[in-house]
Amino acid sequence: MFILPSLANARDLGGNVMPDGRRIRSGLLLRGGDLSRASDEDLAALSRKYRVAKVFDFRTSMEVRRAPDREVDGALNIWLPAFNEDSQTMAAMSLPQSAYLDLPRWLAAHASDPRVQDVASRLYTDMVIEEFTQIQYAGFLQNILNTEDGAVYWHCSQGKDRTGIGAAFLLAALGADRELIMRDYELSNVFYRNDVEKGYASVSTQEEREVILTFLGVNSRYFSAALDLIDREYGSMQNFLTGTLMLSGEDMETLRARYLY
Repeated sequence: MFILPSLANARDLGGNVMPDGRRIRSGLLLRGGDLSRASDEDLAALSRKYRVAKVFDFRTSMEVRRAPDREVDGALNIWLPAFNEDSQTMAAMSLPQSAYLDLPRWLAAHASDPRVQDVASRLYTDMVIEEFTQIQYAGFLQNILNTEDGAVYWHCSQGKDRTGIGAAFLLAALGADRELIMRDYELSNVFYRNDVEKGYASVSTQEEREVILTFLGVNSRYFSAALDLIDREYGSMQNFLTGTLMLSGEDMETLRARYLY
């Protein structure tokens, strides 16, 4: 399931079955955490085994400065920050940068704060309707569309939230239904199970547990709410892809011909 030992939450979308019975080809669509601590062996695997042509980084500039990616030989690095750091809207839905210096400890002290609980509940819904974020994911999909040879690897810091939204849009473009999109998203909780359980030990209420799950793992209820919002505001995920994310029907057929069998 998890393909590169030194990379957090790294996995291959290959093998997933679409509703029409076709499968995603293995070794081409890779998602995970950042490459700052990638081992020499895993970097070599990305370059030689998977032949990664592009690496997409959804992190903020501060995250990139604090933990710069190690480079994959032969790959083009593309920075597509999912959060607009100059936006007051995005600032209001973010934890303070200092929280990420020791996130479990910070959450243990602040999970009871209604403001933190509000940030957790709105994490995904705010992302899918923020124009800046939409433009970044449109660029992500167009760059994959233009990658005719080799694999792609996309990541944020933990490989779960911003990375998971990118995976959801790409899976939808390939024809995945909601069940498959949710199943892929929830796999992050397999990787982060121990972190979540340790976090739960430091809190007592359900509201606090929701915060822990959101930031140390992934919160299916909140992610599902974002998918509901897309359906409600745009009519369907397909409308969102073709309108907001600017993928044509022909683009999606190209992706399906390339990545499905």
